[in-house]
Parts: sequence; structure tokens; C-alpha cells
Amino acid sequence: MARLLQDPSKLHPSEWYTANQMQRASTESQKSRSECMTAESWRLVDEIEKTTQKTQSDVNKKLEQRREEIKFWKQELDNKLEQIVHETEILLTFKNRLERALEGCKEPLVVAQKCLLYRQRRVGIDLVHDEVEQQLLKEVEVLQGIIALLGRTLEQTNEQIRRNRSAKYDLDMDLKDKFTALTIDDYCASLTNDTPHIIYADNAVKLEGNFVSPEDWIDFTNINVEKADKQRNNSLALKALIDGILSQIANDMRRQCELVNNAFRNRVKEVKDAKHKLEILLAMVMDETASQEKNIAALKKAITDKEAPVKVAQTRLEARNHRPNVELCYDTVHSSLMSEVQEITKNIQRQVEIMQEVNLWYWLI
Repeated sequence: MARLLQDPSKLHPSEWYTANQMQRASTESQKSRSECMTAESWRLVDEIEKTTQKTQSDVNKKLEQRREEIKFWKQELDNKLEQIVHETEILLTFKNRLERALEGCKEPLVVAQKCLLYRQRRVGIDLVHDEVEQQLLKEVEVLQGIIALLGRTLEQTNEQIRRNRSAKYDLDMDLKDKFTALTIDDYCASLTNDTPHIIYADNAVKLEGNFVSPEDWIDFTNINVEKADKQRNNSLALKALIDGILSQIANDMRRQCELVNNAFRNRVKEVKDAKHKLEILLAMVMDETASQEKNIAALKKAITDKEAPVKVAQTRLEARNHRPNVELCYDTVHSSLMSEVQEITKNIQRQVEIMQEVNLWYWLI
């Protein structure tokens, strides 16, 4: 009857006890698991913190190394830029020297050509291809060669200046980029965990195609440095070449000018000597001409003086030819008169021939 009256939904005390035992065991297990998870979480937090600090410290060191590397190359570029600018300025000075030298050669060339042109006005035997003309032609040749050489050297100098400026442009651009990179890295180095206004930038983690490798970065700057060094060395060699050319052409022009001047001095002296001798000879000729004029006058007078004796002799002969009959005798008188006429005629002829020779000489001189 008592069993019939017991509530079937009620549990047995043993069941209650077992249930409590199980709940405590479960609670103890969850508590232990929670404690393990808490300990693991703190360990993980501590480990991540240390790892983060170490990674951030490594990044800071690498950032500092990178800044020093950029500073080194920036200083190297600054030095090369200063050198190439200095060499370009000096080369511009050398260019001005070349231009002045080229301009200075034009007037001597014009003078030499005018001298040759004026000397073409010489006439007769004086139009001679003498030492002066030879040296003037040589001077024209030397000056034309110098002008051509200076022109080529000036073109070479302009090209070198252009290359120097190209190298300077590359250095300027590289320096500008490195200044910007250094400014950015200085800013990055100044950032800390407590810096205000730091933000999340998920897109910054992505690598874009514009990135280059450190090796390519160094190679790029090395190329600019080597290019600047090459152009600087070329400028130094060109300056030495220009110095040598200017010195050589100055010596060549001075030497050729002296040769021309010596040739002129010798030729002037030679012409003066010849002129002096001709003047002496002319004086002698004038004296001789005056003497021959007197001689011609004397010969004419002598011929004229012989006319009377001839007339006398011929008149006598003519008169004696009229002797009558046997009196027309070829006597000694007649013979002498014939001889006298022949002799006087022959002498007059001789004087006429001499006078003709004198006249011919007179007109020849």
C-alpha cells in the first residue's frame, strides 16, 4: 500500500548523490580546463608580445640600416654631383678659350690672304714665287688647319658638356628620389606605438609591381655614379687635350709668323739691295747716255765737216774732167783726187755705221 502511494517522479537519494558527484566532477574539469586556457592565453600573449617587440626592434634596426645606406649613397651622389658640376664649369671656361682662339685665327688668315692677293699686283720679273710667297701659303695652310682643328675640338667640347649635363641630370633625379626616400624613412623611424594618428593600412601590405630588388636599387645608383665618374674622367682628358692643342697651335702660329716676317725682311733687304744697284747702274747708264749723246753729236758734226772736203774733191774732179783732148790725162793729181774722194766717202761711211750702232745702243737702254 505504501509503494502504491510513492510519487514516481521523485529520484532516489542515491541518484541525487550520483548526480551531484558528476556535477562536481564536471565543474572541476571545466575549472581546470579554464585555468589551463587562461595560462595558455597569458603565455601566448606574452610570447606574441615578445615576438612583436623583437620583430619591431628588428624592423627598426633594418630601418636604421636602410637610412644609413641611403645617407651613404646620397653623400656619394652629392660628391659626384659636386665634381661633375665643377668639371662642367671648368669645361665651359675651356670652351670660351677655344672660341676666343678660333676667333683670333680669323684675322691672321685674312691678313695672309690679303698679302698674297696684293703681291699678285707685282709686274714683270718681280712677279716671282719667292720665299715670302711660299711662307705666306704655308701660313694660310697652317691657319686653315688650326681653324679646322679648333672647330672639331669645340664640337667635341660641346658634346662633352652635354654628356656632363646628362650625368648631372641623372644624379639630380637620383638625389631627389633618395632625399624623398630618406625623408619617408626618417618619418617611419620616428613612429612608435604611442605615436598619435597611426592608422590601419591593409592595402599597404600588398606588393605592387613598381617595387625593385635591393640589388637593382644599388645597381641603379652605381650606374649613375659610374656614368658621372666616366664623364668626369673624359672631361679631365679633354681639358688636357685642349691645353695641349692651344699650346701647340700658339707655338705653330708664332713660329710660322716669325718665318713669314723673316722672309719679308730678307726679301725687302734683297729688293732694296737690287734697287740700290739698279739706281747705281741707272746713274751710270744716264752718264753713259749723256756721253753717247755727245758722241753722236760729235759724229754728226764730223760727218758734216767732211762734206766740204768731199765737195772740193768732187768739184775738182768735175772740173778736170772738162780738160780738152790730150790734156784729159789720168795723172797723179786725178788719181789723188779719186783716192781722196774714196777715202773721205769710206771714212764718212764708217762714221755713219758707228753712229748707227751708238743710236741702236741708245734706244736699247
